[in-house]
Amino acid sequence: MKSRHKKLLAIGVVVAVLGIVVMLVLNAFRSNLVFFFSPTEVAAGKAPKDRAFRIGGLIEMGSIQRSGDGMTLTFKVTDTAHSIPVTYQGVVPDLFKEGKGAVAEGRIGADGRFTATTVLAKHDENYMPPEAASAIEQAQKAKATLKE
Repeated sequence: MKSRHKKLLAIGVVVAVLGIVVMLVLNAFRSNLVFFFSPTEVAAGKAPKDRAFRIGGLIEMGSIQRSGDGMTLTFKVTDTAHSIPVTYQGVVPDLFKEGKGAVAEGRIGADGRFTATTVLAKHDENYMPPEAASAIEQAQKAKATLKE
């Protein structure tokens, strides 16, 4: 082989290896990417059916129910326009209370119930996750325009 052919072969191998590395990195990034949806967006069918996502809003008053085993919890997350039932098995944060902001990560089932793998609660009286605050604000604006 001529040195010219060796150089072209080396360049081709380097480009192929870089392409494979970029593909693997992008695939890992895509599989770990978790999007946020409001209860209104979930009710409208905008949430993915086949992958995990986050849902956030306020915990609906009177919706928290604990099962007999003490580890399974059901509640509803609302943005004041729509509510989504959530099931979670595990220990919730101490600040998890009705009427307070929360974000849950998991998947939506065929029955419309969201099965959470992680539940996050706000950390003080003035904080709400930005996505949840934005979703509640948009839902209230939409509700106000429907009444007019």
